[in-house]
Amino acid sequence: MTQTLWLFGSRLNIVADHTTTGGQYDLIEGYFPPGSQTPPHRHTRYSEQLYVLDGEFTVWAGENKVVLNAGESFLIAPCIPHVVAALGDKPARGLVVAAPSAFARLIAAVGTLDEAEPADMALFERLSAEIGDEILGAPGDLPSTVMV
Repeated sequence: MTQTLWLFGSRLNIVADHTTTGGQYDLIEGYFPPGSQTPPHRHTRYSEQLYVLDGEFTVWAGENKVVLNAGESFLIAPCIPHVVAALGDKPARGLVVAAPSAFARLIAAVGTLDEAEPADMALFERLSAEIGDEILGAPGDLPSTVMV
């Protein structure tokens, strides 16, 4: 059932979603090119567990900043503002378990088949609100400017 889409410069593979997990969780494999990062955001209805497969992720979650390497994981509880970034000079690849299921719905609706095609931001904002996500800044915003 794997579906591969691009969102904010990252390649995201939906491995499992509500259709295969009974709504319990989503399993997403993400590939982040060097220098890419999510916009500052928070999930109000689900947790996000990040497990690093390759490379290095820097995660700002609330007042914490952690650097994760292959084999390490980090849990982001609901309602915690966060940013996930691949700041090194190599790509990073990881797994995300979002529980309960919601995140894959957003990726499937807004992600694009072409890396160069921009996401429909109006649709992204509408669906983010529907699943309880709050966008706290733009992609590339520094966490210190929005997480204080």
